[in-house]
Amino acid sequence: MLEKIFIDEDFKKYFKSHKQDFENHLLNQAVNVRDKIDDILKFGEIDLINNAHKLINFIIDGEKQAELRLFAKQEGIAWATHSLTLSFKLEWVQAIRRTLWSFLQKFNNQTQKFNLDAIFLLEKQLNNNVDDFLNSFFISYSTFKDSLILAQREVVEKLSVPIIPITPTICILPLIGTIDSFRTTVLEEKVLTEINRLQIETLIIDLSGIAEMENKVIEHLMKTIYGTSMMGCRTIITGLRPDVVRQMINLGIKFDKETKTFGTLQQALNEFFIGK
Repeated sequence: MLEKIFIDEDFKKYFKSHKQDFENHLLNQAVNVRDKIDDILKFGEIDLINNAHKLINFIIDGEKQAELRLFAKQEGIAWATHSLTLSFKLEWVQAIRRTLWSFLQKFNNQTQKFNLDAIFLLEKQLNNNVDDFLNSFFISYSTFKDSLILAQREVVEKLSVPIIPITPTICILPLIGTIDSFRTTVLEEKVLTEINRLQIETLIIDLSGIAEMENKVIEHLMKTIYGTSMMGCRTIITGLRPDVVRQMINLGIKFDKETKTFGTLQQALNEFFIGK
């Protein structure tokens, strides 16, 4: 087990009395981060300077490993929540490490507190504490970021396929924004599931909010329409844009006789409500 060297109160007092020098030296070391400090404080409410002092206190105190890891975990969650750049964090912590050793060297030159053996032990102890912080930080960041991505994807999956009932047997699926391969996969699964669950007889798919679609997406959409037909549900397509129609013509895609098209959603609604 690593023998511990406890840094006495003299160095802690020296460090506090040279607080401004420490900050200046740190900013000179972290050349890419220093111009982002105010932005990070404003955007993420993370005070890098104040947190640097906290981290130094945890690093030089040989009995605060638990507090060090907890602080790292909190930092990881904060950086993940605000999607802050990891390279900034790594540069900042490495700058803190270099600045700490610079101040230890100056202190020891004045006081001769540490002999060579003690310095070697300090190197292991302090650098292990810094590495422990970084390891805990990145684990916390990665774990929380993965959870955020999963939660956001679940929200996107639910919101990207909003099937809206307008009668007990007729529903509208308004598609808005960009449709990619992932979304078409979600679309197919959600549509077929909801047709079965809600016993939908007519599904109106409104594409007026879609400016363009890739060829593969169009082909996948046609498979979804074919799948609804297999489940006994009639599909109505509204709002096709001219560019999408031209793509379908070039691909040789045609709707079957059971699938009707209308220029606008309003025309389809008129057909089903006013026309009846």
